[in-house]
Amino acid sequence: MKMKNVLNFAIAVLIVSVLASCSSESEFRKITLKEYQSKMKAGWLGQMAGVGWGAPTEFKYNAMIIPENKVPEWDASMLNQHFQDDIYVEMTFLKSLEDYGFDVSIRQAGIDFANSEYQLWHANRSGRENLRNGIAPPYSGHPKYNSHADDIDYQIEADYSGLIAPGMPQTVIDLGEKFGRIMNYGDGVYGGVFIGAMYAEAFFEKDIHKIIQSGLASIPAKSQYVEAINDVIKWHSENPTDWQKTWQLIEDKYNLNHDYRKFSCNGTAKDFNIDAKINGAYVVLGLLYGDGDLDKTIIISMRCGMDSDCNPSNAAGILATSKGMDELPEKYKTGIDETTNFAFTTYNFPSLLSVCESLTRDAVVRAGGKIEWNDEGNAEFIIPVNKPIIQPLRQSWEGEEIIGDVNFSADELKKITVKTRKPEDYITEWQVAGPFSQEGVADSSLLDIAFAPEIVETYSGWKKMPIDMENISYDGIDLFAQFEQEHSIAYLKTEIWLDNSQSAFFEMGSDAGLKVWLNRKVVHQNNVSRVHVQGQDLVEVQLKKGWNTVLMKVSPGLMDWAASLVITDTKHEVLQNIKFKKAE
Repeated sequence: MKMKNVLNFAIAVLIVSVLASCSSESEFRKITLKEYQSKMKAGWLGQMAGVGWGAPTEFKYNAMIIPENKVPEWDASMLNQHFQDDIYVEMTFLKSLEDYGFDVSIRQAGIDFANSEYQLWHANRSGRENLRNGIAPPYSGHPKYNSHADDIDYQIEADYSGLIAPGMPQTVIDLGEKFGRIMNYGDGVYGGVFIGAMYAEAFFEKDIHKIIQSGLASIPAKSQYVEAINDVIKWHSENPTDWQKTWQLIEDKYNLNHDYRKFSCNGTAKDFNIDAKINGAYVVLGLLYGDGDLDKTIIISMRCGMDSDCNPSNAAGILATSKGMDELPEKYKTGIDETTNFAFTTYNFPSLLSVCESLTRDAVVRAGGKIEWNDEGNAEFIIPVNKPIIQPLRQSWEGEEIIGDVNFSADELKKITVKTRKPEDYITEWQVAGPFSQEGVADSSLLDIAFAPEIVETYSGWKKMPIDMENISYDGIDLFAQFEQEHSIAYLKTEIWLDNSQSAFFEMGSDAGLKVWLNRKVVHQNNVSRVHVQGQDLVEVQLKKGWNTVLMKVSPGLMDWAASLVITDTKHEVLQNIKFKKAE
């Protein structure tokens, strides 16, 4: 009898042990440090390749499929995207995490974003304007203050969140609530969390369908964003070999149907849609119809149009993460620039990988995991499997009631050192001449070649420069929109009247080379490759009584071609007593 009891006890212990072992295996995931490094690096390269390949097409094909013969040919230079805002903006979030850890407050994250000096658009731009004007996050992204709350912005820059959270969707959600709500709300935030959660799953899963489902499991099921992704999955199953038919179904519902554009920043105009939902649908369309092939995935997401560089960037980054470096095609890992810093950051490619690894180590431990050495002597992340806690449903067209202090405190505002000029501060009365070019001469050298407007005082080729007053306060004077011609140079001229002579400052910005004359004398020259930021160049000048002629010569940058000018007194207050000669 005793023997039988002992035997039964032994069997029971064995069963419990087996069950515990099974439970342990099901509650934790393991990935070696080496494998994590490989997949994380591949994720960044995929992201850069996708945006680099798609960049020439961005918003040039709207509400239409990009013709196959208009798809750019792959070029090795497309891989290194150190000056691409769709890459470097998210590094601001990484820097906040590096400086303050995962417990960084949303308000400190907002201060860091407010102090960024790169050019921005849409939700990012409006969010940063709100921050600089004292509206603290998350209210900076709230639809009451931000008409771009459902735009694509956080979706574009959320890749980082999954790359530092392998198998940890809750971390992705938490980061979205902290950084995504600086500029977005509702579907605008859900898009970023969806992308980040797919990256997180791609460290452990190759099946695209399962990766997509993991993304969906991290955002509210009743959101229009989830509806859009589920529609793409359904339409793919109905049309598994015809991505263009699925594209048309997306177009009909998420571009042309006003019920799904309730908070589109430009209303319901069909020829421009930067809403997160439709562009997220294009990401998933590329992943599903790409059949695990990076080229095919990038091209399909790109050919969907609209934001046709950001969407293939997300898609390629996720797919590349699932593959890792060993499975990455050679062209996506050859010729990596490891020395140049990403614009506006302290990171080059190796240091970017290093900070991501460091943050991931912290994230694993914070999530209840650990880092151990396995039997083969390799470091290994042991990551708990936890069901994510999904944020409540928020919809921009039904913004939740604002509770709490909307504004930064006086002490917090002192930390925001980069201020924003108001629209009326900019010089908007311009004449334009150009474009001018010389065969065989690079953009950077054109600044040193004298063309007619700077030689002939009575040059007759001036035309009134049309200015989009809604955008002038952020983007400067858009010369690409005027000329749509690369490898050229253009001139801008304005004439201002002062009742008395006085000292003043010119606050200038440009995407690249800039040369400025005041009354036919050169007062400033800066031949540089950069991104336009208002006031990035400053020079003191002497304005005379009467008419003063300002001439600016501007060369195009890597991505844009813009310039701006603000004139202030010696205390940096905008001059109010000037008149302009109206351009004809």
